[in-house]
Amino acid sequence: MQTMLGKPALQYFGKLSRYLYKNGEPINIWVYSRNSSFSVIPKNGLLSPKITQRFYQNSSIQYQKDKNIYEPKENLEEKELSEGFLDESRLEIPEAGHNWEKSFFGLSSQPFSKEICDLLTAPLEVDDIEIKPDGILYLPEIKYRRILNKAFGPGGWGLAPRGNTNVTSKSVSREYALVCHGRLVSVARGEQTYFDPEGIATASEGCKSNALMRCCKDLGVASELWDPRYIRVFKRENCVEVFVENVLTKKRRKLWRRKEDKFSYPYKEV
Repeated sequence: MQTMLGKPALQYFGKLSRYLYKNGEPINIWVYSRNSSFSVIPKNGLLSPKITQRFYQNSSIQYQKDKNIYEPKENLEEKELSEGFLDESRLEIPEAGHNWEKSFFGLSSQPFSKEICDLLTAPLEVDDIEIKPDGILYLPEIKYRRILNKAFGPGGWGLAPRGNTNVTSKSVSREYALVCHGRLVSVARGEQTYFDPEGIATASEGCKSNALMRCCKDLGVASELWDPRYIRVFKRENCVEVFVENVLTKKRRKLWRRKEDKFSYPYKEV
């Protein structure tokens, strides 16, 4: 990101950290807005004083000398969002409710009914399981939601964010609590990578779905997908590893697919 962001963009991206130079010295500039914050380091490091001045005119900025400007990008610590992507009104807790950001109410207090347990731990349908090209089995995130809706009913469960959203130059992560029938069941941190700052909002949703999948492991949902023996048998009976060629680059590699599926463009089997 090497161009100036106007106010609408700043309101979307939140507080943007930029490393610039002033009078020959590196400084760390924080651009504040009402919603959120994240850190990004410009690829070329040096931005002109003119751009710096335009930032100052269009945003609320404070800057300070940063002695660690030359630290490698991969060693920089994550910058935690002070507000997250949600409005602060989410912190208003009803008098009779629980603050699920901190509460562990109901954890391991009693098991769910046999009917609910049977729905949660039911064996997966073979047609529901997908395989990634690298050979990893997975269950689409929407099917985790269908299982929870079937077991607890729509509105009978929910994901409560715990803590703030962490956004680095490559990924988004946040901790969530799975609450079912009014009591906490599991806590897990979701994560999602992104390749363009404009995809941060989408990545935050992927982060939430990833946390849901991890929480569902504690309920026994889709537990087969973490069983090495089941994985080997499923891949042997339902999947195949084939050589494919990228029609654009002409490079060949081995990828996995289900036996009844075919690869789509730009890959073709050879």
